[in-house]
Amino acid sequence: MIKRHIMVYYAWSRPGETGAPLQVIEDRFPTLFESRRMVFPRFHELADPHQFDQSIAGFLDHIMKRNFTAFVDLAASLTGQRVAEIERVTDDGKITPLNARLLAGIDTLIVISFDSQRTAQTAQSDEIEALRTFLDHPDHLAFVCPHHDIGDVAHLPESEQLQRHIVEFLHHGDTTIPPRQRFGEFARSLLAGLGVPVENRFGLRPAAEADGTPAPIEVDTTLDRLGLLQKVSTFNLHPHLPQLERLGEAFDKLDVLAHQRIDTSAPPHPFASDRPTFDALLQSRPDTFAGTLLVSDTTLWSSTAGGVDSLRELWTNVVQRSARA
Repeated sequence: MIKRHIMVYYAWSRPGETGAPLQVIEDRFPTLFESRRMVFPRFHELADPHQFDQSIAGFLDHIMKRNFTAFVDLAASLTGQRVAEIERVTDDGKITPLNARLLAGIDTLIVISFDSQRTAQTAQSDEIEALRTFLDHPDHLAFVCPHHDIGDVAHLPESEQLQRHIVEFLHHGDTTIPPRQRFGEFARSLLAGLGVPVENRFGLRPAAEADGTPAPIEVDTTLDRLGLLQKVSTFNLHPHLPQLERLGEAFDKLDVLAHQRIDTSAPPHPFASDRPTFDALLQSRPDTFAGTLLVSDTTLWSSTAGGVDSLRELWTNVVQRSARA
């Protein structure tokens, strides 16, 4: 079996996120204390302030990064080696760019672009070229993963902005999310630099079955050349998932590999008025790069929003895919 070398790159700035002003609810992560208060009794085990930092840093460490532990542990067990986990900017301000040195020896890259747009994490030219070079190898696979972009109302007249915030808020129904929470600038800039611009529009509520499990995804199996979605029937039920909107050249360079249904029982959302699904997984066409680029939501690698058995099939397919010369 091929021993894959995997890296998970968290594209956030720790000081940028943890230093967000707490008096402003928009465009920031919650503190650990706020999370405990909003979803009690969940996270009660994190209540002791002597053991667990109750600030935004505590949320990042004890909730956010913990969401990805199941994937990291599974990948390590399948490969027999540690998955590299890198934060773009650490607490001390040290920047670890996504450059050629960092990617040396890696064949599977997952960019978790959970960076608040407020922190302006933008891929630099050497980072874009490093990923382009990475994708020159036929056996290399890269997932670039933004999260939602909720409450982008700058294009609307000021008199209409509050109502649009309310509409989007009621649609996803997650009271832990502020009216505006925009993520993924690093992913956007990286994809635009590669000539495949994609924007992570909205926060759409995915459909569920009557038993509360995720509704099946709609897969174009003719495009799944690496077999990544074999035995993968669902993604997850994270309540606010983005439409991965291809722009410009991306229409000719990226295919939609999977759609996810929108919850028709949710309060109306402008995007869903004439669209029953959103584009949930994009894949580069064979002539775009020698390797393979995919674009998904960050939560495709998370174990906290349901559909875990199916997601484990995806993770296993990624890690155990066949070599390509």
